Amino acid sequence: MASETVARHAAVGGDGTPEGFRVIYAATYVVFLLLALACLLCLQDWRSLLPGAEGARSMLEGVRTAVYTVISQLT
Repeated sequence: MASETVARHAAVGGDGTPEGFRVIYAATYVVFLLLALACLLCLQDWRSLLPGAEGARSMLEGVRTAVYTVISQLT
């Protein structure tokens, strides 16, 4: 009984976020950040490639918005 409770708490972070969500968020964030950086280096418009990032003022804000957009479509 106690081991089951410990396993349940291990799968959820301190703020109540499931650990799998954090992994998906981090991986998607890194991929979109690398895509935006590659587009910046090639002098391309990266905002049109990322979903939801069209109105972003900064690259990090645009990447964060795109990640939230993609994750909301996964759930």
